[in-house]
Amino acid sequence: MFEITPKHSFLVGIDSDGCAFDTMELKHKECFIPNIINYYNLQAVSKYAREAAEFVNLYSKSRGINRFPALVEALEWLARRPEVIGRGFKVEIPESLRAWLKEETKLGNPALEAKVKATNDPALTQCLAWSKAVNKTVDEMVRAVPPFPLVRESLDKLAEKADLIVCSATPNAALEKEWHEHGIDKHIVKICGQEVGTKKEILVNSKKYAANHTLMIGDAPGDYSAAKANSCLFFPINPGHEDASWKNFYEEGIERFFGGTFAGDYQTKLLAEFEKYLPEKPSWPVV
Repeated sequence: MFEITPKHSFLVGIDSDGCAFDTMELKHKECFIPNIINYYNLQAVSKYAREAAEFVNLYSKSRGINRFPALVEALEWLARRPEVIGRGFKVEIPESLRAWLKEETKLGNPALEAKVKATNDPALTQCLAWSKAVNKTVDEMVRAVPPFPLVRESLDKLAEKADLIVCSATPNAALEKEWHEHGIDKHIVKICGQEVGTKKEILVNSKKYAANHTLMIGDAPGDYSAAKANSCLFFPINPGHEDASWKNFYEEGIERFFGGTFAGDYQTKLLAEFEKYLPEKPSWPVV
């Protein structure tokens, strides 16, 4: 587990996809979902598979979760679509993947590769092949997507007083490539992707700092849950309103964080607005 040695009196964790970079739609719609349809043989119900995966990964309170539990959840929603049932299509939910998710916290390809090697389980083998295909597609597809406006300026301002870490469920290789491509990794102490651990585990480092001196910036409920579990403050980047969120953070949030006026009414107002954007259930019918 990564442990930080504090150099400043503040700590800030920043999520990457959908938070620092406008890459969520690109990665899921062009990389993840086509590979789900292909590797899980969902061609006959591709329309509904796409809707289920987009709901889980982009438009619901599950937004931003690790790819493996997101895959299971998308298949579960797909299996409950009346249209899919009406076509007589059987959606296979990989039970061995469910079991692996309960026992493993470092939900990345290295841990899955080790499990496949130990068990030779066909469902896990299939999942690993899918995950590797996703990484390959992301590497080929995702380029020249700059950070959201004022991300760069916010990092410059934060770095004056805070230790900065990337705290993401994305593989490390992709994170390092994207942050380096745009030159915004210069202030980052450590890039922590899925191989390092969960966001909750990574933010355990907050215990080395004083109360209200740690902050997580994220675009998903899971980011807030990880922050809350470690008594970190949370600044939401609202899905679909990212530019306005970063403007608010740059112009007011940073000053409040360093000045000790972030906790309380200001954060409560931010969280109340954030709560409005992502539903728990889809708009389409399920059984």
